[in-house]
Parts: sequence; C-alpha cells; structure tokens
Amino acid sequence: MTSPVQTAAEAARELACVAARAADEKKADHTLVLAVGEVLAITDYFVIASASNRRLVKSVVDAVEEAVREALGRSPLRIEGASEQQWVLVDFGDVVVHVFAEEIRMYYEIERLYRDVPKIDWAV
Repeated sequence: MTSPVQTAAEAARELACVAARAADEKKADHTLVLAVGEVLAITDYFVIASASNRRLVKSVVDAVEEAVREALGRSPLRIEGASEQQWVLVDFGDVVVHVFAEEIRMYYEIERLYRDVPKIDWAV
C-alpha cells in the first residue's frame, strides 16, 4: 500500500511542473524544467522561461507565484531582480524559477551550463 503523503522530491517536482505550466500559459517562450539536484546542493529543480519584453517577464513571474500559491499553498522564499524585470529569480527553496527577458537569456545561456542534467517533461 502506498502512502498518500508526498515525498519532498515529489513535491519539488510537482512545484516545478506547476510553475512551468503557469509560465507557458502566460505565453513564456522555451520553458524547461531541469533536475539540477545532483549537481547543485542548493536546489532540486530549475524552471527556465523567457519572455519577449519586460512587461511579460513581470506577468510570467506573477502567474508563477499565483499558480504555485493556489495549487500548493506555497509562496517564494525570495524574489530577486523584480525591479529590473530582465532576469527574475523566484526562489521556492527546492525549486528556483528563472524568468528572463529573451535577450538576457540568450546572453547568459544558463541552460548550456546544465546541459548534462535531466530535462523534466512538465506538460503532462
């Protein structure tokens, strides 16, 4: 018999998928979820998304916050970069959501740094 209680790893993965779907629904581009827990001790998942302009960066960040709060009852531990709206980090502890303005994402190529980690199918 399986326990209805979610493990911490399952909860982190669910949060990452909820965040990715919320970003996608707000028309973020190139949304992906990376399982970085094996190479980073500070978090389990990165959600990476980009937006075509600063206003959309803010809308995506707001949508992620709202979706995670509604679905899972969690709020970010901190948000960084919100005033600049070029690269916003939404830190939930076990999941860090990166929302980039498109040109900033292309410049930093953060997913290239983590190309060897598993990508998670978040659309299901």
